[in-house]
Amino acid sequence: MSFISRLVPIAVALPLLLSSACGAGESTAGTTDKSEVAPAAAPSGAAGAKINTSPEQNRVRADKVETIAAEVPEAIRADGQLTVGFNGEGSPPLVFLADDDTTLIGVETDLAHLIGDVLGLEVKAENTSWENLFLAVKSGKYDAVLNNVTVTEERKDIYDFATYRVDQLAWQVGANSPITKIEKPADIAGLNVSVGSGTNQEKILLDWDAQNQKAGLKAAQIQYYQKYGDVLLALKSGRIQAYFGPNPSIAYQVAVGGDSRIVGTVPGGGSIPGLIAVMTLKGNGLVKPVNEALNTLIKNGKYAEVLKRWGLENEALPESLINPPGLPRQPK
Repeated sequence: MSFISRLVPIAVALPLLLSSACGAGESTAGTTDKSEVAPAAAPSGAAGAKINTSPEQNRVRADKVETIAAEVPEAIRADGQLTVGFNGEGSPPLVFLADDDTTLIGVETDLAHLIGDVLGLEVKAENTSWENLFLAVKSGKYDAVLNNVTVTEERKDIYDFATYRVDQLAWQVGANSPITKIEKPADIAGLNVSVGSGTNQEKILLDWDAQNQKAGLKAAQIQYYQKYGDVLLALKSGRIQAYFGPNPSIAYQVAVGGDSRIVGTVPGGGSIPGLIAVMTLKGNGLVKPVNEALNTLIKNGKYAEVLKRWGLENEALPESLINPPGLPRQPK
């Protein structure tokens, strides 16, 4: 049985989001206005645990592993810091700004700090735009990125990857929408839908729309928004009928907002599984110790603690892999 087949259904994941401590990577429409995502008072789940959005995160921590730390490239070891890039104007529970509007929190930041612990490095978190994450790693400004980045064959030309989560996407509709399910291309024919520009889900959506038009079905009307908050307002007002985005962020919003629903999930690769990974510069020697750190954290249970904290147990991997097969190259 593959790890994909062992994923927990979304119906199970939603209660977990509320009972956990509870992200824009490429999987969001862009930035998020927190006032439009979560209520002022952090909600509590059935177990009574509250979603912690304060800067005092009391993160899960790990011990340094000397043998792995010794494999870190000398320049990074000498500096004593692991500079990690994030797009903090994102969506919980991936990576977002705490209540002080400064501190980066979320599952991605927690995992970055755990990796830093194993490598004996202090994590220096850098907040930037989604596009700049790739440029900053390419230029050497950032050592790594943990920001819901999916492994693709094109990206592997420039970057190395160490996997740490399954990529799942979801279809979100308004609470009162007549749409009950979206699970295949024909289900979006003629709909007004939104998706993040330049994302893998945009590629999937465009492929679905092309299939529909080839079959003689109505084309979807695709709208783009810079902020997830704008997507939510568009859903509420009826300007769009559905949004295609990251399962974690949408599940969080559905859980805390109560004004929308998930009507379908899709593997991050569309018809094939997608994998989320730590991104480093190709050939610089960092990906191997990062991979070994992740596998250490998987084995000692720290990795599972972090995913549970943010309600993402259903996206866990049994093992971190280096540069596995990625999403296929796009036709030019």
